[in-house]
Amino acid sequence: MEEASARERKRPREVWKRLLKAAAWDPQYTYLPIADTLKVPGVQVCLFAVVAEIGAAVHSLGTDFTVTLRIVDESRKDGISATFFAENTALLPCVKSSGDVIRLHNVVVKHHHGEFFLTFDKKFSSFALFEGKGSAECSPYQTSMKYHGCKRDRELLTQMRTWLPNNPLGLKDLELQLRSLKSGSTFDLVCKVLHVRENSGKWIFYVWDGTDTPATEFQAISDAEAVESPLVLEGLPLPREVLCTMPCVGTVLRIFSDRSVNKVLHMQKGIYWARFCNITCKQEFGIWKGVFLKCSRVRLLSHEDGSVVDCLKMYDSRNTNKVHRQPMASFPSNIADVEYEKAGYSTLMESLTHHEVTHKLKTLVRVVAAYPCRASELRLLSTRKYIRLTLEDPTARIHAHVYKDNVVKFFGGCLTEEVVIKKMNKLLGMPESEDEEVALLTRNPPWIWCCLISYYRDKNDRWGSKRYQIYATTIRD
Repeated sequence: MEEASARERKRPREVWKRLLKAAAWDPQYTYLPIADTLKVPGVQVCLFAVVAEIGAAVHSLGTDFTVTLRIVDESRKDGISATFFAENTALLPCVKSSGDVIRLHNVVVKHHHGEFFLTFDKKFSSFALFEGKGSAECSPYQTSMKYHGCKRDRELLTQMRTWLPNNPLGLKDLELQLRSLKSGSTFDLVCKVLHVRENSGKWIFYVWDGTDTPATEFQAISDAEAVESPLVLEGLPLPREVLCTMPCVGTVLRIFSDRSVNKVLHMQKGIYWARFCNITCKQEFGIWKGVFLKCSRVRLLSHEDGSVVDCLKMYDSRNTNKVHRQPMASFPSNIADVEYEKAGYSTLMESLTHHEVTHKLKTLVRVVAAYPCRASELRLLSTRKYIRLTLEDPTARIHAHVYKDNVVKFFGGCLTEEVVIKKMNKLLGMPESEDEEVALLTRNPPWIWCCLISYYRDKNDRWGSKRYQIYATTIRD
């Protein structure tokens, strides 16, 4: 009796498996929700779904290439991974944008180490990719060799496109650009990963979206000298060959993770765009710093993804306009005069990556730190060989010197204690108050035009001994 009862319990499952397998080869096809495919491991299934995450194409352990996509539908918003194999990358699915729709036929449901996933077998599986929301096109933009259109494709494609706008894949309401960062907020960031490095057990991602991070404020007294090192956040400076791959317009943000990040090996190539989900940011020494949280993750994006295309369009428009190339939301003050007003504008990164060591430029910067900066030290200015200023724009932070023979000109021809302290306070954005409580408030350095020249101190190590000097610049009364 017990054996007969057990056979009766198994029969519905075995029948369902046979029906599913038969349906998969029937011209009408039976499409299953993702949640139902998890109930039939080992069976070939057909389904329509939305691509949520795009993997990178890599060599498999054999001779094929492979790529993994994560797909979702209404039945399972966490989705399931689908792995594809092909003789070359051109035969793998090339998803234009997360949110596009994929149709899969005869993929196999597998279960391994407690996780379900789908496997595409090039011998009998097929796929078709369709544009996602916002498109009315019903023809796929890419298909596999064994693809055949079906009558229900249009109906199911419409259902997927209708479902998607009400169930966005990313946190669009929390998506920020670098120009709108807010300390302590949790957000998504669409950006290009320019470089990845490991430093003291932490991964550092150098990312860029073509916009500028907001200018920060500093503690009025303590930060005036504390920010003098521009490399506090990253330890050792980047090698010149890496630095020269960085864009010359727009901020390169550093995002720090104290744990290994999926896809990090692919992102080291410097060719991928990605969505960093659920990250936060803060300021250290006036520099923005991205930080991974426990819930943070990274999704690779196609170059044709809508968010990527928007970033590139905005950057191209900005880069072709001389005024828009200047720091976003900057309002040059009138406290500094330069002799070469008609000279072209350069960012600090353009100068750092210039093909020659020596380079003259006119730039728009803030003086974020100075040495010396305290009144007791400035009184002895006439006896010093130089003043060292820390200059920043959205692309870089550098040290620049005002040498003794230029100090008088820099301060407008007068080196009295009162004049020097007053002008230095203006440059550093110090509050104009003798009240001690006010003096402890933040300072906000103004944007000033400045002429710089780079030079080297050691002819045997020209790049390693590169320095900057301020010249042809005068601070007004």
